[in-house]
Amino acid sequence: MGVQDQQSISSPLAVFLAIGGLYVAQSVIGGITWTALPAVLRDQGMALDQIGLLSLIALPWALKFLWSPAVERFRLPPTGRNRSGTIVLAGGLVSIAGLLVVGAVGTAALMPLLACLTLVAFAAATVDIACDGFAVQSLAKENHGWGNAAQVGGAYLGSAIGAGLFLVLVDASGWRIAVWAMAALLLLLGLPFLLGAASRIPNETREHVPSLRAAWRRPEIRRGLAAAAIYVVAQKVGLAMLGPFLIDAGLDLSTVGLVNGVGSMFVGVAGALLGGVLVKSWGMRNVLIAALILQAASLFFFSAFDSQGGMSTTVLVAVAVASSSGVLALGFVALYAQFMRWSDPRQAGIDFTLFQCMDTLVSMAGGVLAGYAAQYLGYGAYFAGAGVVALAAVPAIAMVADRR
Repeated sequence: MGVQDQQSISSPLAVFLAIGGLYVAQSVIGGITWTALPAVLRDQGMALDQIGLLSLIALPWALKFLWSPAVERFRLPPTGRNRSGTIVLAGGLVSIAGLLVVGAVGTAALMPLLACLTLVAFAAATVDIACDGFAVQSLAKENHGWGNAAQVGGAYLGSAIGAGLFLVLVDASGWRIAVWAMAALLLLLGLPFLLGAASRIPNETREHVPSLRAAWRRPEIRRGLAAAAIYVVAQKVGLAMLGPFLIDAGLDLSTVGLVNGVGSMFVGVAGALLGGVLVKSWGMRNVLIAALILQAASLFFFSAFDSQGGMSTTVLVAVAVASSSGVLALGFVALYAQFMRWSDPRQAGIDFTLFQCMDTLVSMAGGVLAGYAAQYLGYGAYFAGAGVVALAAVPAIAMVADRR
């Protein structure tokens, strides 16, 4: 049985809901690790240099392409059923067990905490390989936009839960109860996939052996890696200093938290859903270009706000929410739909993972460079330069993206 037969097994809506739950779960873990936990540790008086060690937990997400061939060969055996459900079940159980241990250990013992969260990140990154591969195989090309709406929208919703609701639970019930509640939530979020789409997979015979070498031989992969680097620099790096900029502009932590929470929960999810609609009607290239132009306009506004002064902070907050959540979600739905198009269904877990790792690596490096640029050039010059980079990326993206 081939790819086209598998696409008919589940409706696009069923696949959307199934993979959406997994993407929410992965982002719950990310929200806890990289947004909520630093706030909790700082509130308990931990030094900033120790808190900075949390960035090391991102390594499994940046390096998961190294074990993606092994995962993909297990997921797609020469004969038999697709094993996406087995990988999701095993990775989900490891993630849940890891969070249960994290809740029991507490925040006082930093190194055991880091070790447990790194194991959870490894399990979540491995589940992501299988989930992405399953999505590419199960969705027809005309529905790739909806698949990435589930991915990006799930990321924003999960981040809002892990970075927002989790902190409310910590404040109300304590660390242990809050972490264990998130572990229970992960179980619930994985059930639609395990009991739905993953349970209706037929037996197949496969001749292709997934590998990194097979990926690199395809020109679509090289185009995709270049597109990922260009687009991430243009979209994400410019926003890396938005949080500190809002604080220095006079906003308090509560307001910035509200910007992040409202942006993730409502504007980001709405932008992802709108992106799914526009990708289907406009095409991926047009949505990518529109998002770059809108982001450039936002970055120039931030530069003008810093340079001129006297502008309304209410307008600043509105533009910040629209830029960091709405426009970003809109563009990345189109970008990840393009990644799906470029991925080979016979080894989609490897191909899509390569694109994501490029995204992560460029984001990490760009974040460091953004800090230096903002520190030594000032916010005005930094945001203006980032706006120019976003506009300069338009012709490059227009060249590599699919016209359809």
